[in-house]
Amino acid sequence: MKKIITTSKAPAPIGPYNQAVLTNNMLFTSGQIAFDPETGKLVLDNINVETKQVMENLKAVLTEAEMTFENVVKTSIFIADMNDFGAINEVYGSYFNNETAPARETVQVACLPKNVNVEISMIAVK
Repeated sequence: MKKIITTSKAPAPIGPYNQAVLTNNMLFTSGQIAFDPETGKLVLDNINVETKQVMENLKAVLTEAEMTFENVVKTSIFIADMNDFGAINEVYGSYFNNETAPARETVQVACLPKNVNVEISMIAVK
């Protein structure tokens, strides 16, 4: 059985998808970009601020599912420019404990929605 996870503390979906789906104690988040859920505007001041907004959006979804970053077992990071990897990794890493950090892949892509610089999705387990 699947349960749809929705919170007003993360951006509302802009297409035929949900913020996350919980099934058999596994949470699958949709990719988050740097929309500020309060203003509905993108936060693109710089890559650090943008990545922080993405991670805060994911945190809101995890919280709604009664989970934390400690529950995350896998992440996928999509970036527009691999030269931003260091800055993205620094912000991303601040949300995890190195000893229990999830598996991850990071790939450079040709283009992301709304021409943002980073999108991240996660899989978490209760």
